[in-house]
Amino acid sequence: MRIQVITELPLSVINSFLSMTIRILCVFLILILSACSNELEFSTKEFKEKSTILCKENCTEIKLQIPFATSNSIAADSINKKVFGVVKELVYVNENPVAENDYEGLTKAFISSFESTRDEYPNSTFGWDAKIEGEVTYRSKAIINLEINHYTFTGGAHGFEGKQSLLFDPATGKKITNRSLFKDYDAFKKMVEKKFRIKYNIPLTGNINQTGGLFEDDTFQLPKNIFFTSDGLLLYYNQYEAAAYAEGPKELFLPYTTIHNYLLIK
Repeated sequence: MRIQVITELPLSVINSFLSMTIRILCVFLILILSACSNELEFSTKEFKEKSTILCKENCTEIKLQIPFATSNSIAADSINKKVFGVVKELVYVNENPVAENDYEGLTKAFISSFESTRDEYPNSTFGWDAKIEGEVTYRSKAIINLEINHYTFTGGAHGFEGKQSLLFDPATGKKITNRSLFKDYDAFKKMVEKKFRIKYNIPLTGNINQTGGLFEDDTFQLPKNIFFTSDGLLLYYNQYEAAAYAEGPKELFLPYTTIHNYLLIK
């Protein structure tokens, strides 16, 4: 006959165990709340300036609408710095490329440059113009896609316009390169070239520029800007990247259903 002895735990041990359990649960809850608070959120800020030089039309102005990552994290700071660098490159016209380090400074510098130029050439009648509009167009657990639409005019036959795709890792805020999106970049490029030739009526064999294209070294290249959408990838060539200015931008849409075997990130 087996005798089972049941020993009651002291009340102090039970209380200690409960206290430790509560502490562990509290720490776990804090970690969850901290992770949620650091999740990247974006808000749009506007910066604009206008020249004080009197004008009836074509008045010089600059307007920037910038998406800001608002959470207090290294990832948010990294994204904001990268976006600023892109915008600065698009609108900054002074000789010293490091003089301005915020958007207010950029807008004032743009107007100041125009007014200095106007002082040198007082008979000039045209104004300058700069418009930048940015927004988050796609996001997932693996990627955040910002689209930057831009137009600048500082003289000449026409302005400079286009759009840029900025891809970021949500966890780190680091930029994701186009090449790192694909399992086999070269195989993907080969597939895209065939589809591009078909869409734009370029013979499947022979020089990619045989119908007037402007690909460098007469060799097909993927565009600098690849946009993620809910349904697929948009490959976007700005003016001069693949064809003359008069032909406008070129684009090719690829549904995920046809390219999922190529993608590493979505």
